[in-house]
Amino acid sequence: MSWASTEGTARSMRSNRGRDTSPELAVRKILHSMGYRYRVDFAPLGGRRRADIVFTRQRTAIFIDGCFWHSCPIHGTKPRRNADYWRPKLRRNVERDRETDKLLRDAGWAVLRFWEHEPPKLVAEAIIGTLRQNT
Repeated sequence: MSWASTEGTARSMRSNRGRDTSPELAVRKILHSMGYRYRVDFAPLGGRRRADIVFTRQRTAIFIDGCFWHSCPIHGTKPRRNADYWRPKLRRNVERDRETDKLLRDAGWAVLRFWEHEPPKLVAEAIIGTLRQNT
């Protein structure tokens, strides 16, 4: 039994990107145009937990979370098909996000999380504000 309810669902889920999503690219373009340099899809603490954008000198990790995968309170959906698979998976994603935030903060990192639906310009401004505080 597949985790996907249909072949179309499986194809759609396989096509989801783990990095270089449109929201990430839009924010990175703004930051880069303003002279900021960063690491992309980088594990600040080593291991498997990777941030979307990382400023190593300022010890700042940025995550741009997808509304479905990270259960956005505004746009997140609750799958009806194969719910016994998806509900625990999505719940675990949120738990892992909180664990990652704590691990990074305990190690002295600033952690910023944004939703994919947030305007890239506002996200970039918030990131720059935090970077200026951490310099």
